[in-house]
Amino acid sequence: MRLKVCGMKHNTIDVAKLQPDYLGFIFYAKSPRNYEAKVIELPESIKKVGVFVNAPIQTVLDHINRYGLDVIQLHGNETAEYTRDLLRVLIDSSTKIPQFIKVFSIKDDFDFTQLKPFKDLVDYYLFDTKGKLPGGNGYTFNWDVLKHYPSTKPYFLSGGIGPDEIDKIKAFKQSEASKYCYAIDVNSKFETEPGLKNISALEKFKNEL
Repeated sequence: MRLKVCGMKHNTIDVAKLQPDYLGFIFYAKSPRNYEAKVIELPESIKKVGVFVNAPIQTVLDHINRYGLDVIQLHGNETAEYTRDLLRVLIDSSTKIPQFIKVFSIKDDFDFTQLKPFKDLVDYYLFDTKGKLPGGNGYTFNWDVLKHYPSTKPYFLSGGIGPDEIDKIKAFKQSEASKYCYAIDVNSKFETEPGLKNISALEKFKNEL
């Protein structure tokens, strides 16, 4: 199972030394983890994920070109029409097409018909905890909801996952619900402050995962 570390800001190079599969950079001004620093060169084995929340299409395009993003994570209320328009602009501008993740928020239940419009537009879904903020709320949702996952598209499991969830993740991996779980996404539970990751905790978690 792959690992994505999101909310990179202060100690990205140190996290990259742990060789996670994905590093997420949040481009959302209201987030305490909003990334505005210089471009960082990462090993080719690590994919750079740009996280956007209802951003103008031109903003996404500019960030793809500036930061060399490999993956676009749509973490707001973006519609399938918006996603289709973004893809069209990327094609027309001859920009290298990144992979796409569409985020859906869950608490105690979820209407999986919401996935259908994005079926042919994105590469992955990501299931996060529904809360006051678009991500970084610090607590998990009810993973049993994913027993009813109707798709074969791989998904990221996110939302308040921290060091204490390792046993829960191992149990989840043995369940039918995890069949298409492609990656674990972690963020705030591995921080000493927003955007500053606890390297030792991350390293232990990655080894146990």
